[in-house]
Amino acid sequence: MKKLLLPALLALASLAARAQTPCPAAGAVVAIGLGSTVTTGVEITSNTTWTRNNIYLLDGFVYVNSGVTLTIQPGTIIKGSLPNKGALIIRQGGVLIADGTPTQPIVFTSNQPAGSRAPGDWGGLIIVGRAPVNLPAVTNVEGGVVATFGGPSANLPADNSGIIRYVRIEYPGVAFLPNSEINGLTLCGVGSGTTIDHVQVTGSGDDSFEWFGGTVNAKYLIALAGTDDDFDTDNGFSGRVQYGVGLRDPRRGDIATGGISNGFESDNDATGTNNAPQTSAVFANMSIFMPTTPAAASPFANANAAQIRRNSAQSIFNSVFAGRPFGLELNSGASGNTQNNAQSGLLAFQNNVLAGYSPRAARATGGALAGFRINAFVGANSDTTRTVAALGLNADNFAFEGVCSAVNKSCAPAFNLPAASLLNTGAAFTNAKLTGAGNGGPNSTFDVVTYRGAFGATNWATGWVNFNPQITCYNVAGQTLATREVANAPLQALSVSPNPTDGAAATLGFDVTRATTATVRVVDMMGRSVATVLNAGKLAAGPQRLLLPATLAPGVYVATVATGDAVQSVRFVVTK
Repeated sequence: MKKLLLPALLALASLAARAQTPCPAAGAVVAIGLGSTVTTGVEITSNTTWTRNNIYLLDGFVYVNSGVTLTIQPGTIIKGSLPNKGALIIRQGGVLIADGTPTQPIVFTSNQPAGSRAPGDWGGLIIVGRAPVNLPAVTNVEGGVVATFGGPSANLPADNSGIIRYVRIEYPGVAFLPNSEINGLTLCGVGSGTTIDHVQVTGSGDDSFEWFGGTVNAKYLIALAGTDDDFDTDNGFSGRVQYGVGLRDPRRGDIATGGISNGFESDNDATGTNNAPQTSAVFANMSIFMPTTPAAASPFANANAAQIRRNSAQSIFNSVFAGRPFGLELNSGASGNTQNNAQSGLLAFQNNVLAGYSPRAARATGGALAGFRINAFVGANSDTTRTVAALGLNADNFAFEGVCSAVNKSCAPAFNLPAASLLNTGAAFTNAKLTGAGNGGPNSTFDVVTYRGAFGATNWATGWVNFNPQITCYNVAGQTLATREVANAPLQALSVSPNPTDGAAATLGFDVTRATTATVRVVDMMGRSVATVLNAGKLAAGPQRLLLPATLAPGVYVATVATGDAVQSVRFVVTK
């Protein structure tokens, strides 16, 4: 959270082995921002509707001001500019009505062509409300955004910032400045009057979902292949969240110094104070998964399925965790305050399954608390003895961009539980944190179900979702379902290995579907050519491996492959 992110970019997905529909050339778009500088942006000052017969481009920071409602019709495509760091920010008092449907989801996505998308291609979606946070002073939203939250006027717990429903947010998370990134969906002091459900964030360059205080509730969330944390809570967030899946690509993580890519990460605030309201969010029926193959990147070496720290009192119930080295970490710093929250019952962790972690299911770090034993705390109410195989999940629970062809060619994970899965039973909703209506507002009451994890017999992550947006054509207005269009790319599986690289022996790899002539260049992030690897060279059909220059200075680069059909590119990082 809040570190300089240089995403470890995964190899681009192989195209699905089914008949493909050519992606038409991109037509005219409605530019919002008109290339404005991100520091000033453009403001929407009157009620506005974006319609599905247009494709919109966020060409810089776009603000919806107080008293103004932006309505986005179901099926609308909104793209974010990479050079101008496009982002949509709803300021305090503004309202966003992004109310998609299962058959016409709203899509926020990269403006890069299919096959060339990556985390941090644009900013993201930021909602700023007037609900309480534990920041006593008015605070700037992170990411270079001209918007504030917190302070004494943040006193409306039922504040309504609108509706975000059946929405996909793909490849957001641009790093505006070092230690100042934008997440996929950022919620700052958002109130319980706001509706949030059926939201998928894919390939975020920072956290997929982050809450800074507020009281908003949510259901049906998907954090797919992000870079930092899947679900990050801070500054007094007290909402209720039910049904969420975090599915990670083990090759992509937060590679900043000391970076750790957790499933959950929760703080009361940045220094673990006693500021009120205390972070006390309650999550139920979450599935936090990471495949164990391919080999995990370094940010996962010390990562947790759930890290609760800095005096947070967040609670998690009826959930399943698998894939990272550690299950639950309670980190108290020197004070022991997080452990004290667990011992006193402010923080609960019950009826969960931590599979494949033995003997590292839980750990307590920082100051010790007399009489507190982390293994007893976790083991008393949760199952820490299972292997991942023993969960009885469908094999393609781990099908997503980059591994679809190996696991599930249609890239549609079957998350619904087989009848024999042990997760079908074991849930309980008797704890006082799970009863009643919580903060009020939409999604405030937990559904009482028997199963643990995000899914029972029904897979709610079908139809409106996209587990392989890398190959989806978003050039036709109103067509947002992934099954309707795929990219007809002459190059496939474009990647740099290793990535990040120290500059020595880095290889650009790709597959050529038919013999062609190609020019391969390396450009820096300002678009300046720094090397020509291949100049109008003839390539036979099949796999290609080209050695990249070993003399590149530390930084972020783009390798481009230009043929007579198209230009594709992949970003990579040089660290020395």
